[in-house]
Amino acid sequence: MKRPTLEEVAARAGVSRATVSRVVNGRQTVTPEIRESVLRAIQELGYVPNSAARSLVTQRTDSVALVVSEPPTRVFSDDPMFSTVIRSASLELEKADRQVVLMLASSPRSHARIERFIAGGHVDGVMLISMHGADPLPAALARMGVPVVSYGRPAVPVPLPYVDNDNVGGAELAVRHLLERGRRRIATIAGPQDMIAGQDRLTGYRNALRGSDRRSIVAVGDFTRESGAVAMRHLLEDDPGLDAVFAANDMMAIGALQTLRQAGRRVPDDVAVVGFDDIEAARYTEPPLTTVRHPVAEQAAAMVRLLLNLFDGGPADPVILPTELVVRESA
Repeated sequence: MKRPTLEEVAARAGVSRATVSRVVNGRQTVTPEIRESVLRAIQELGYVPNSAARSLVTQRTDSVALVVSEPPTRVFSDDPMFSTVIRSASLELEKADRQVVLMLASSPRSHARIERFIAGGHVDGVMLISMHGADPLPAALARMGVPVVSYGRPAVPVPLPYVDNDNVGGAELAVRHLLERGRRRIATIAGPQDMIAGQDRLTGYRNALRGSDRRSIVAVGDFTRESGAVAMRHLLEDDPGLDAVFAANDMMAIGALQTLRQAGRRVPDDVAVVGFDDIEAARYTEPPLTTVRHPVAEQAAAMVRLLLNLFDGGPADPVILPTELVVRESA
């Protein structure tokens, strides 16, 4: 079928081609009656604006890059955090009539490709997720002058607007809960220390223990279930008498539960376990996992709103969302 043209819409509506163009591009210099006539003609003819031509006029692509600094095996694993962020960000962008372009930055080659794509003006802005300390993208994007927002406080010395949750306070809630339950030897499976979330949750663990007679017992994982299982084995080998563990995310906590079960340790009778995130699977572990609720979907939506605010010349103040303890049977 022949694609309807701008001229055909103008003829159907009884207006000039320039008037149709102003309506299509969202200009406000058209009366409501004429705008309604043009929109009715567009609907009747099934006209679809040429996005490339429209971008030349508006200087907008109506697309936003969502850059995840992790390999595909991690992003598309059973960890629901990434799918939740992608889904929530996409829905929020859809409300603003924009689309998301998912890009994975897990190697120097992919970083170079992403930098070329963004420098080429293919997107209006960038959202960064799961950044590690040595990530070169924030500095590169800052040099380009493209609007950028980070999911989580950035670990690099580049001033970026960001949306985060109270990682320190949430970890303190978890460990204080264990202290109130009378646990004496409380270990932690910390997240990777080249990520702010890993650092902050370890800080919260140590803050909660400060002033008590408990000592820090730390193993480090990488936020995966497998690393939680391995870290739990190391903790049991180093301190067989430990009676509680705070894992810096639920995936590592689920791995820890598996190791404890294999070691014949009862949860929570012998070892209490608390996670962080409150993913859906936390309700269905055996026993159900006590955890700290991290508002992932809300954080992703707030990240989009902050970026859209930047597009309109608004402020770039950081947004910090609260966390809360969700008590179940594991602690």
